[in-house]
Amino acid sequence: MRLYKTALIAAGMAMGYLSNPTMQALSQTSNGDSDLKAEIMNKALNKPKLKNVQVSINDGTATLTGTVEVFDLKQEADKRVHHIKGVQAVRNEIQVGGPTVPDEELQQKLVKAISFDRVGYGTTAFNAIAVNSQNGDVTLTGHAYGPVDADSAVAVAANTLGVKNVTNDIEVDPLSPMDDRIRLQVFRSVYGFPTLNKYAIDPVKPIRISVQNGNVTLYGVVDSKADSDAANIRANSVPGVFKVINDLQVAGSAPKEQSSR
Repeated sequence: MRLYKTALIAAGMAMGYLSNPTMQALSQTSNGDSDLKAEIMNKALNKPKLKNVQVSINDGTATLTGTVEVFDLKQEADKRVHHIKGVQAVRNEIQVGGPTVPDEELQQKLVKAISFDRVGYGTTAFNAIAVNSQNGDVTLTGHAYGPVDADSAVAVAANTLGVKNVTNDIEVDPLSPMDDRIRLQVFRSVYGFPTLNKYAIDPVKPIRISVQNGNVTLYGVVDSKADSDAANIRANSVPGVFKVINDLQVAGSAPKEQSSR
């Protein structure tokens, strides 16, 4: 585009079609785009991990091309360029390189990583996040205890090799004193029951508890139908619970989608 403008200016000068103000405006625009490109390269795309990203400018619109190793770097480049003064819009055409990972393998890897992601923060049992991958295009669904947990799961996916794109469809459970009380009491009632206590040993807490306005949903995998029924009864025994949906699966019955719930 800059070459086109330079040629247009030269042609206009030779043929007398362009007035001085018009030529000045075109020249200033061309110089402005050139200066903006230099600033973006020096300030926004100067990180080693963004070395394969290029930018072109057209009237304040920055078009990003090239490759990065993981999806998170594609997003980071976009954000960094947006913060440069003078950038009016960003077209992100960066391609995510890295290895091609079979969808089933990628889903299993992400399920494990997301399951362990919040271990140590006390919210693991309250996140029920599902993973689906189609040709490396990953969609996260299900429920998260809070926005931090949801964002953390997205960050795990975005920084995983083989993930080409991440769609965040995770629902964040509403936070309220009533739901927090129910959440904790259901946890104690389920995991404290003698036949279910064995699941408390697992750091990722295989029985997941999601609470929305007094309504409880149980996710995860248990060893037997008896354990599933026991968890359902224990959750229903907590005062203030309006309804319990038992979505627990019995080990051996394959889920329809890979998930951490």
